[in-house]
Amino acid sequence: MRVVHDPEGAARTLATEVDRAESAFEQSRGLMFRRSIPDDYALVFPFDGTGRRFIHMLFVAFPLDVIWLADGVVQAKKTMHPWRSVGWANADTVLELPAGAAEGVSEGDTVVVK
Repeated sequence: MRVVHDPEGAARTLATEVDRAESAFEQSRGLMFRRSIPDDYALVFPFDGTGRRFIHMLFVAFPLDVIWLADGVVQAKKTMHPWRSVGWANADTVLELPAGAAEGVSEGDTVVVK
């Protein structure tokens, strides 16, 4: 599985090591209590339908780029800082990546999990 950013047909892989947080427990825990993640890593939070999705950085020890998607279209992107950031947007999927991995991704772009 991989995460691909595809603005105007110029595809770029954002992550090749991808995990899915599908259960309520996995989604609640996210990346909390980990010391680090690989540079080419993504954690995907798939949801049933579009709704307001909230992400916090409590107990996350490293910065992240978070992307909120609705039908594969970027609704919001934010670099979040350890322990103190919060963010939210309407989405059916949320992606957490190492800080800097989502550089060049903008609202309205297409990002897909393949």
